[in-house]
Amino acid sequence: MADKEPVVDRRDDEEEAEGASALAAGGEEEDTGAHVAPIVRLEEVAVTTGEEDEGVLLDMKAKLYRFDKEGNQWKERGTGTVKLLKHKENGKVRLVMRQAKTLKICANHLVISTTKMQEHAGSDKSCVWHAADFADGELKEEMFAIRFGSVENCKKFKDLVEEIAESQSKMEGKESEEDSSAAGLIEKLSVSEKKSEDASTKEESTDAAKETGTKSAATSSD
Repeated sequence: MADKEPVVDRRDDEEEAEGASALAAGGEEEDTGAHVAPIVRLEEVAVTTGEEDEGVLLDMKAKLYRFDKEGNQWKERGTGTVKLLKHKENGKVRLVMRQAKTLKICANHLVISTTKMQEHAGSDKSCVWHAADFADGELKEEMFAIRFGSVENCKKFKDLVEEIAESQSKMEGKESEEDSSAAGLIEKLSVSEKKSEDASTKEESTDAAKETGTKSAATSSD
């Protein structure tokens, strides 16, 4: 008995061939020459950060914490970039930190003469300080702690803030001296003006007395 020839199911091959033909036909897009205009036209908008009039003294990545007085514990404010920015006109320096992804401000305050950085207990990569902060839209006394990725970055941040605080102290002292000098000058001018007024009054009195005397003499002669 002769062996039967094996039956081969060719349906799969036919389906694959049909699928390939369909893909080839779909890949050939017909060019109709039509132009579709966008529904919404987006215009370029200038974005301002409020830092345009300031120069960057420091720019580092760090993690910021705020001390919660009610809960008596540290709470994370965000991880991002901390900057020290110096105003190009008045020379004042402020500390600004934004969260990395949202760019939300988590610290925003001036570095003043009384700003003092202290090393955080148990960590040479962290600093602690107090400040009148405006990050939440209102001025609030806050205690911050900031942690850097290395001891070197923490030291650089701490040293620069202390240097700025010292320079601000000298600037405030100079402004105080200028104010005192201005006040002294105003006082001298006031005294001089008063003396001039007194002299004018005295001279007017003398002239009036002379005029009165002259009139009396004339009356006696008559």
